[in-house]
Amino acid sequence: MKKIIRIGSRESKLAVAQSEIVIQQLKRCHPEYVYELVTMKTTGDMILHKTLDKVGGKGLFVKELDRALLSGEVDLTVHSLKDMPMEIPEELPLLAYLERQDPRDTLVLPEGTDQWDQSLPVGCSSLRRKLLLEQLFPGITVQWIRGNVQTRLAKLESGEYGALVLAAAGLKRLGLEKRIAKYFSVEELIPAAGQGILAVQGREEMRDFTSCLWDERLARIAESERAFVRTLDGGCSSPVAAYAKESGQGICLTGLYAEQGTNEYRIGKIYGSYEDAEKIGVELADELRNKKR
Repeated sequence: MKKIIRIGSRESKLAVAQSEIVIQQLKRCHPEYVYELVTMKTTGDMILHKTLDKVGGKGLFVKELDRALLSGEVDLTVHSLKDMPMEIPEELPLLAYLERQDPRDTLVLPEGTDQWDQSLPVGCSSLRRKLLLEQLFPGITVQWIRGNVQTRLAKLESGEYGALVLAAAGLKRLGLEKRIAKYFSVEELIPAAGQGILAVQGREEMRDFTSCLWDERLARIAESERAFVRTLDGGCSSPVAAYAKESGQGICLTGLYAEQGTNEYRIGKIYGSYEDAEKIGVELADELRNKKR
């Protein structure tokens, strides 16, 4: 009989779509296995009336999935890398980074509308977006919005918001690209660390099994972005952003650091080799944190 590999996922349409991408790639590597998707609702999916920094941060999106991995209920889990905590349990390493979809943020308007009504709030879910949007469009009102993509779109259509800011990657993976009214460049809205990247997590014993998914250059890019945020102890409680891309034979990392509780922020760039990816993330974080404006 074929062995069953169980893949754990949040139960949202986007999480399922992302897990299916991973399953299809695993099927090409290991067609002799049967793959079963196991979905579950996480604490982060259930607590929607508060912002993440008030209820425990990004770890709320992975707690139940981590527990399922540790108990052996599932063999692997699939995540949006940007939703993962910066500190990963040693016994549950990230085994693959794959397929960076479009890393940009987008503006989404009510269906059938091509004009942004700036008298209504803009819905977004991160301090990073809020800070940069208010710099780009002085006078707008940015209002927190939680929930999956479909929930947010429903709130937009009901008239609660004049626009939403959502990640291009999620909309494209859901087949909702037509809802995008505007793409923000990565210079206008620097992406969150890991935005657009899928991460596969599991027990160490699964490393060889997932090795066919490993993208070394993407892993280095992801490690650079995450090292920047981790060094600043950033995440949900202060605006922080990090976006690395290939530059020549190495990496160019752009980072944003903001003073907690203020609108003061600094943006910087650093170049380095793939081998020094994590090191340059730390260096840029230290430089921006210590820099006097």
